[in-house]
Amino acid sequence: MSITPAAPSGRDHGPALLAVLDAVDRAPGAAALRARSYDLLGITTGTRLLDVGCGGGLAVAEAGGRGALAAGVDRDGAMVAAARRRHPGHAFAVAEATALPYGDGAWDAYRADKVLHELPDPGAALAEARRVLAPGGRAVLTGQDWDTCVLDAEDGALTRTIVHARADLVTGPRVARRFRGLLLDHGFDEVAVEVSTAVLTDARWLPLATGLAGSAVRSGAVTHEQAAAWSADQAARAAADRFFLAVPVFTASGTRRR
Repeated sequence: MSITPAAPSGRDHGPALLAVLDAVDRAPGAAALRARSYDLLGITTGTRLLDVGCGGGLAVAEAGGRGALAAGVDRDGAMVAAARRRHPGHAFAVAEATALPYGDGAWDAYRADKVLHELPDPGAALAEARRVLAPGGRAVLTGQDWDTCVLDAEDGALTRTIVHARADLVTGPRVARRFRGLLLDHGFDEVAVEVSTAVLTDARWLPLATGLAGSAVRSGAVTHEQAAAWSADQAARAAADRFFLAVPVFTASGTRRR
């Protein structure tokens, strides 16, 4: 399940962000969600797949295992270096989602997971996706809506403040609810949206919640004392096996118009 509520607020964080993304890739349901994206893209032997915002390259390697001619790009050079180390049989390059170094129609499939919320102009990325896709090519976008992190907590009003404060640190916190419109606006048909929800109840996910509180303090939305009390409540819930965190994840797909 794709879920990054306490990830660094930007993609240029090298090892720290890579560690977060590795944890996300191991979260409950994450492998199934990635597999669903490959199914929606119609990955088969010979499919030319571009994974934009490839991180450590896991999706590229998995799609390659299905026979795809897969490559990845990421704007963070540290990510690309890690992907090359981990998956030496695949091509990776440093590039922006809005300026891909490929010709028109070079790819059959385009995948962007946990990417568009970092972009000031996600529409420009979708225009670029359409450009590099061959007519009839498929695009899949995956991401969470940062305003809809659901936590069980004693103080509901403070919880809303903390969640929204963390969302406001993201460039495009609500872009996932725009996936359908973005695809339609940029030359895609057969657009569909699915939602799956990461439900995390194990105590090991407590740092995701306390990370939200820490971000809210740094933004000035809550005081240290408020964050400490809220985090203590979350810690008590985790100790009593009552921790609950749920995050809806949206997956949108579409076909480039011919």
